[in-house]
Amino acid sequence: MNNDSYYSNAPVIELDQISRGQFISRTYNHLFGAIIAFTLFEVFLFKSGLADGMARAMMGTSWLLVLGGFVLISWVARVAAHRATSMPAQYAALAGYVIGEAIIFVPLLYVANHYAPGAIASAALVTLVGFTGLSAIVFITRKDFSFLRGILMWGGIIAMVLIVAGVIFGFQLGTFFSVAMVALAGGAILYDTDNILRNYPSDRYVAASLELFADVALMLWYVLRLFLSSRR
Repeated sequence: MNNDSYYSNAPVIELDQISRGQFISRTYNHLFGAIIAFTLFEVFLFKSGLADGMARAMMGTSWLLVLGGFVLISWVARVAAHRATSMPAQYAALAGYVIGEAIIFVPLLYVANHYAPGAIASAALVTLVGFTGLSAIVFITRKDFSFLRGILMWGGIIAMVLIVAGVIFGFQLGTFFSVAMVALAGGAILYDTDNILRNYPSDRYVAASLELFADVALMLWYVLRLFLSSRR
């Protein structure tokens, strides 16, 4: 067996300590890079004035279309990142996902920036603390969180049904929904971190960073919604 081939395809948990450390370092470096890219792109959109028109256009249309586009982008990016054999394709998937998330966030950030000064920074800090704490639980306890998979799947389906129903029938999803979604994002961080460490091939650190970035973005979205609802 070719050792290089084995080490590029073997699950991370089967590798030696040095190789696992390299995978973890690469994954979180890419996650950090994705967060920085997301932030810089948002700054560009708002500083250039593009965000104003985008926010008004998105808030003036059906959120069902926005969410449908977001789900499509998410699905294509994740499939591409997981199945791509070349690193350029994996990076393209991650970049596309980051850009898609940044566009979806524009109207929420626009509202927060105009009507709740300081809420964005506060939500980002809470998300950072939450993500760090939950990740530490996985690394320190080394417990198997695979049991969360079914809960997360059903929770995600129920959330999408409620979002679509809210758009169609015109009712608001309030504070309790946002709290539940923050909890769902927390569960996703636990599950995905554990799943990455146990099951991901060592050459899929870009896909791993994409999964974690998706969890961070989900938590940030609903933490920010909570801050906005508390200031109304």
